[in-house]
Amino acid sequence: MLNRRNAMFVGAAMAFAANCTTLSAMAAGEAIPEPVGSVDVATLMQTGPLEDMVMGKADAPVTIIEYASMGCSHCADFTAHTLPAIKAKYIHTGKAKLIFRELPLESRSTGIFMLARCVTKERYYPFIETLFGHQEQWLQIADIKGYLLQTSKLAGLTEEQFTACLANQDLLNKVNAGRERGLKEFGITGTPTFFINGKKYVGALSLAQMSAIIENELASPR
Repeated sequence: MLNRRNAMFVGAAMAFAANCTTLSAMAAGEAIPEPVGSVDVATLMQTGPLEDMVMGKADAPVTIIEYASMGCSHCADFTAHTLPAIKAKYIHTGKAKLIFRELPLESRSTGIFMLARCVTKERYYPFIETLFGHQEQWLQIADIKGYLLQTSKLAGLTEEQFTACLANQDLLNKVNAGRERGLKEFGITGTPTFFINGKKYVGALSLAQMSAIIENELASPR
């Protein structure tokens, strides 16, 4: 029998299955989107104020870095409708890895990102994905703190840990510093922004578009 703590993560798994789109359904000959620029990969991969949370194998040949804000509807749409298939086709097979970097554009996103850094590493991505999945709900709730407390409890935090996390000035400074690094060092002007092997793509990417980019990188000589 499921307890309340596990219910959130089972729900995330069910959402994965429901939203997974097969690559065979993509339109044939999908044009590869042109990047709007590129950055030095070594600089991009340098450790920032917060540890990078890597989804996938560290030695995967394609690195996808996503800068996102929790209140960004396009970021939520990517997480719900594109990421599940990217995981299945590329991340779980060792062809690509994803690094999600926090770029909060409003205070609610800042708080959510702080809490995501306070749950265990294994629950970081499920926590983020679950809140993206319920974005429309929490964006309209007046008592966002109460909502996040209940969500955080399902992710394993006690009320005391929840309160201490949001009061952690050092963590807040690091989240803000990571945002400033993205804005100033990598020229991010909006979310989501993706860097795929150093090439910069701004805005939402469909499954077909991201798949085409990844396949192109896999075919490129190293």
